[in-house]
Amino acid sequence: MLLLLLAPLFLRLPGAGGAQAPNATSEGCQIIHPPWEGGIRYRGLTRDQVKAINFLPVDYEIEYVCRGEREVVGPKVRKCLANGSWTDMDTPSRCVNRTPHSERRAVYIGALFPMSGGWPGGQACQPAVEMALEDVNSRRDILPDYELKLIHHDSKCDPGQATKYLYELLYNDPIKIILMPGCSSVSTLVAEAARMWNLIVLSYGSSSPALSNRQRFPTFFRTHPSATLHNPTRVKLFEKWGWKKIATIQQTTEVFTSTLDDLEERVKEAGIEITFRQSFFSDPAVPVKNLKRQDARIIVGLFYETEARKVFCEVYKERLFGKKYVWFLIGWYADNWFKIYDPSINCTVDEMTQAVEGHITTEIVMLNPANTRSISNMTSQEFVEKLTKRLKRHPEETGGFQEAPLAYDAIWALALALNKTSGAGGRAGVRLEDFNYNNQTITDQIYRAMNSSSFEGVSGHVVFDASGSRMAWTLIEQLQGGSYKKIGYYDSTKDDLSWSRTDKWIGGSPPADQTLVIKTFRFLSQKLFISVSVLSSLGIVLAVVCLSFNIYNSHVRYIQNSQPNLNNLTAVGCSLALAAVFPLGLDGYHIGRNQFPFVCQARLWLLGLGFSLGYGSMFTKIWWVHTVFTKKEEKKEWRKTLEPWKLYATVGLLVGMDVLTLAIWQIVDPLHRTIETFAKEEPKEDIDVSILPQLEHCSSKKMNTWLGIFYGYKGLLLLLGIFLAYETKSVSTEKINDHRAVGMAIYNVAVLCLITAPVTMILSSQQDAAFAFASLAIVFSSYITLVVLFVPKMRRLITRGEWQSEAQDTMKTGSSTNNNEEEKSRLLEKENRELEKIIAEKEERVSELRHQLQSRQQLRSRRHPPTPPDPSGGLPRGPPEPPDRLSCDGSRVHLLYK
Repeated sequence: MLLLLLAPLFLRLPGAGGAQAPNATSEGCQIIHPPWEGGIRYRGLTRDQVKAINFLPVDYEIEYVCRGEREVVGPKVRKCLANGSWTDMDTPSRCVNRTPHSERRAVYIGALFPMSGGWPGGQACQPAVEMALEDVNSRRDILPDYELKLIHHDSKCDPGQATKYLYELLYNDPIKIILMPGCSSVSTLVAEAARMWNLIVLSYGSSSPALSNRQRFPTFFRTHPSATLHNPTRVKLFEKWGWKKIATIQQTTEVFTSTLDDLEERVKEAGIEITFRQSFFSDPAVPVKNLKRQDARIIVGLFYETEARKVFCEVYKERLFGKKYVWFLIGWYADNWFKIYDPSINCTVDEMTQAVEGHITTEIVMLNPANTRSISNMTSQEFVEKLTKRLKRHPEETGGFQEAPLAYDAIWALALALNKTSGAGGRAGVRLEDFNYNNQTITDQIYRAMNSSSFEGVSGHVVFDASGSRMAWTLIEQLQGGSYKKIGYYDSTKDDLSWSRTDKWIGGSPPADQTLVIKTFRFLSQKLFISVSVLSSLGIVLAVVCLSFNIYNSHVRYIQNSQPNLNNLTAVGCSLALAAVFPLGLDGYHIGRNQFPFVCQARLWLLGLGFSLGYGSMFTKIWWVHTVFTKKEEKKEWRKTLEPWKLYATVGLLVGMDVLTLAIWQIVDPLHRTIETFAKEEPKEDIDVSILPQLEHCSSKKMNTWLGIFYGYKGLLLLLGIFLAYETKSVSTEKINDHRAVGMAIYNVAVLCLITAPVTMILSSQQDAAFAFASLAIVFSSYITLVVLFVPKMRRLITRGEWQSEAQDTMKTGSSTNNNEEEKSRLLEKENRELEKIIAEKEERVSELRHQLQSRQQLRSRRHPPTPPDPSGGLPRGPPEPPDRLSCDGSRVHLLYK
């Protein structure tokens, strides 16, 4: 079979079809000669083919064999590399005589295997160590004079239990040359104590970042990389899938706490935030509920396998799984860890399977994926097959099966280091059997040899960094359909992510790191905006018609007596107010953010000036009517003449106040676009989003202060206008003949404004209602004002035909005063006063004359007695008697005599 696979390569070699020999540096390696007392097995080639060729193809492997009782010392298998050289050419291979085991000196290893507990890794790691010892002891090129032997105990991954066995190992013979703990918590204890006995510690299953502290653990090495090696991979995946917010839940042990501290530093550098951090000692129920309450989506879980089952039982109860969630776990659990019966949880296998589906694991590459031959002459797959045969149960149910290659390579790292120490690599005369707990010289030699380790193991290339930790790749897996699938590798030293694109997601794509909040603006109803805009447009047309009518008929006496210029200002003010409806309804649906401040200013200026012109002109009329015609009689004379410039000055004052206020407002604290945010809303569809409604407003920093000033004096004008309209309701004056209509318009405008202003402030968060109230108040007040002021004038001029000017009216009647009721009344009052004066003078004169007559009669009666009456009935003689009384009839005075 192998020959068939290699046939295409050998067809180019001499003796195989006549092809030319390949280039030694690019397509093959020069054939090498077998060692003395030995030979080379060329796989898939006959002896004649070997004689006919000078080069072998890339990736071709040769195997050294020895004759008789001899064995190979040095590399047993060499492989042709792409650069034209063979592997391990710096180490010669030779055949030597075998040394009987009985003549080899024993070197003891003290090991602690966790057969149970948080991580029962000893179940597979102990058989792997035993298998490694057999392979090392069978080799004559490594420690030919020594035999490695194992003394071990079950630590149960418990520091307290480990303490007991540690002292048994140290105080009981034989002397152990090295200690091999498993769990991080046990390794921490052993490594701190070991330096007191000058012992090297080599761990196969410790991942705690704290163990990388050379000051605290000066003699510690591990073939298991530090748990912090997971963190660069996790950060890389967070960045790959665009996650910026993550949550964590950890078991309160040092290994997980230090790992999480390292992760927090790394994500911070990458611009990622850990939004929620939870921990637990034995019961994860409350932390899991907290994760649910905080809407955690991307969750990193750091805990041992037994605690993982507790966590995911609670995860199932809280429904913290599915398409919205991603869990990141440690990859060194057994493959079926969630199916193993655990009396501490009350979840079924189906429920656990549901809860863990789709989670991501990051795992140190513990088995060489290239499947090349290691220093033990085994490939990684051959190692797995051989280990599986030694196990008593299925690998998926065996704790530590994934870490078994690390335990196997740990023995080889130790053997090679001891070989350097006792052989040519060590000092002359150093013997391993001379080691004791006070001999630091041998410890230093072993430390240097271990520190310089570099070989190909079944777990990959074995090399230690300055802190004694193994450097390795990270394997990324995902649980798909109840089984783990490889989805990529990450080399943190080169920042190289090899992605297989086999990841699968329950929702079809990676979920969001939080509930996706979609910001949606609440825009004004377009039907409402269009309807009100049409009404406003018609109102502007009506205002233009009224303005044109007033200007065209300004020569008519009846129009002149209504102060037409003020009415013109009212029409212009209504037009401006109606025009303010358009910017009032513009929002982000129609304009961009940059145009919003201009729209805000347009609203304010149009509405402010429209009110000042429209309402201000009406207020001016009613103010002067009240001033002129409601004063005492003695003050009427000098107020009977109404000067128009005073009216215009009053309107100008009101407009000027508005312009000044608005200008200061715009300069000091201009209006700008602000956003009001409402409570999140759930969408109608079953999607992982949340709708965040927002509403645009025109506002400034001290909006309430400015509104208080603006609404304050406007409100006072409205109230004063109502009062003046009520006071002048019975006044009749020809100078301002439409003041009653003005009063009615003031009533309507004031009532609408006083109601609408507070209502719109209350309804500011309801864009349709606020716009409807404000815009319809503007429209109705403008319509009422225009109709009340101008329609009666149009009707009168149309129905009565009073289109003459004042000059035409004078020519027709001969005197303008004849048709002026006010002038008649004034003249009659003046004539009546004059008559009253005349009557008073006459009465006084009559009284004097009567007094004089009475005096004369008395004087006469003394001088001349009364004459008897004439019997003939004639009148008595003498002067006539004075008048008895005086009466006034119209303009004439009649003297009545007795």
